[in-house]
Amino acid sequence: MLYLDNSSTTPVYPEVLEAMLPYFLEEFGNPSSKYYSLAENSKDAVEQAREQLSKFFNCSSSELYFTSGATESNNWILKSVSSTLPDHQVITTVAEHSSNLEIAKYLSEQLKINVEYLSVDQFGRIDFSELESLLKKRPTSLVSIIWGNNELGSLNDIQRASELAAQYGSFFHTDATHVVGKMKINLSELTNVHFLSASAHKFNGPKGVGVAYVQKDEDGIPRKLTPLIHGGGQEQGERGGTLAVPLIVGMGKAAEMHQASLSKNIQKLQKLEQHLVHLLSEKFGSNIRFNSDHTDKIPGIVNVQFIGINNEVLVKQLAPVMAVSTGSACSSSKPSHVLQAIGLTLDEVRSSIRFSLSSSISPKELDVFKEL
Repeated sequence: MLYLDNSSTTPVYPEVLEAMLPYFLEEFGNPSSKYYSLAENSKDAVEQAREQLSKFFNCSSSELYFTSGATESNNWILKSVSSTLPDHQVITTVAEHSSNLEIAKYLSEQLKINVEYLSVDQFGRIDFSELESLLKKRPTSLVSIIWGNNELGSLNDIQRASELAAQYGSFFHTDATHVVGKMKINLSELTNVHFLSASAHKFNGPKGVGVAYVQKDEDGIPRKLTPLIHGGGQEQGERGGTLAVPLIVGMGKAAEMHQASLSKNIQKLQKLEQHLVHLLSEKFGSNIRFNSDHTDKIPGIVNVQFIGINNEVLVKQLAPVMAVSTGSACSSSKPSHVLQAIGLTLDEVRSSIRFSLSSSISPKELDVFKEL
């Protein structure tokens, strides 16, 4: 079966699994314990992974905090920053991942924080004049904008958005889950991006571990966020709970591997996407319509309407041959809010399929579309 649902999750690289295994078996120590080698070795492994990620993101290792995934990172950042200035508004978009939208709903309904939502264009990108208008409207504690859309692949200009937020004194956060491993991230150049979230399982690491980037302040002092998970403060005093050493090691190894092959993988994904678009166009012609833009996007994500065909029926019919999805894995039972946000009707949403590629696929494997 051809796996074309890499935006939902990715397989763990064999080298990643190999790096993890000793920390389940021989090197099983608790990194928060002291004075004996099992504990020290585990602590060293955690810090090595932090260094691997810091090189991947080009930031200080002390600015990276391990979490259970991007959803936890999003919760921690949005809830902490907004609650410090509850009379200030939060700005996000209608096309965020569901984890961010649910947090925004919580902030509004439970904490009574004013949340404003940016609309998006036909490809899921924000309008900067609308962002500036909202920033002028009232003081803003945080602007949170998804970097690369998980359903469409469209990219927001995070540098421009963060600079605009900074002009009005706002912190800036981006959910980078779907761009990690698919484009270069240089946080040292994105000086107005204060917070970032990511998950290991989106770039061939294990499930259950992620990272939150929390930029140091202008004086090089770590910014303190209110802990989301209280306890022993094992993660740099900011998060309670024993560190999941094998998962953290796996995330670090996956980052190291992607960094080494990033340019090559991006080029391969771009070529695979072009090949897929050509195959679909040739096979289905006017019976399909592309929801994704073909430029300025994450390589490897193609969202397509199969006009007049129910997407769930189509996914089931394709299942013996290939794995695809109707949208985000986190809300697959509901019509896509992202596709509705770009102006599609419910019928159009319910006929749309997302194909998400991997650089490990060969062009020949995609030729299965000729046989459909």
